[in-house]
Amino acid sequence: MEKQKYFDLTPSVGGSFSYGWRTIFEKAFLPLLLAVIITGLLNGPVGVNWKSGEGDWFNFVWFVPVALFSMAYGFLFMPVINYGEKYIFLKAMRDEETDLRFLFEGFKNKYLKIVLANLIVFALVIIGLVLFIIPGIIALCRLVFVPYLVMDKELEPMQAVEKSWQMTRGHGWKIFAMAIISVFIFIAGLIVLFVGAIISFMWIHAAFATLYLSVLNQNADENPIPILGVNEA
Repeated sequence: MEKQKYFDLTPSVGGSFSYGWRTIFEKAFLPLLLAVIITGLLNGPVGVNWKSGEGDWFNFVWFVPVALFSMAYGFLFMPVINYGEKYIFLKAMRDEETDLRFLFEGFKNKYLKIVLANLIVFALVIIGLVLFIIPGIIALCRLVFVPYLVMDKELEPMQAVEKSWQMTRGHGWKIFAMAIISVFIFIAGLIVLFVGAIISFMWIHAAFATLYLSVLNQNADENPIPILGVNEA
């Protein structure tokens, strides 16, 4: 019996995780595994910590350049890799070619779009979190499709933000539930150590890519963000 396709799925939490789990093992397991490992390794410099004892002037002198490098790396380099990782999973869920070169695809002709889109989403989420946390959670859920729209539809940053807001209308609770479930999946993966953690990341990425595709297949109602007022070209 042929496996159910993403375009037959009604956007749902269970359907997204179920389809994603089957697909990562039936299609392109190795490229997806390598994509998660490479992305995880490249994310290392973002988490650089500086520790210094009181009066340790030598370490303090090094703190500023290290902190600046970490920030630049986190905002100017890693978003491209993270968007590329999501793009690989998206293509896998579509049963398309999954080549590791897509991990670095954004550096070619989408670099500014990715960096700006990431900064806009980051700013909106931070502003929302400052405003009593809940608005930040809402923004995070409603803008979850921005990376896919930038990579898949090649939308401009503000267009991707607005389109994600439109697409996620009526699906906010599903996305929030998937985020909560993802936390428990990751914790379960950690229990079985390194391999389990990697598999959990693969499953989570596959589930969200599936949700994006199933929602994209529907005719989403227009619901622009009033403040932005940006229309898709």
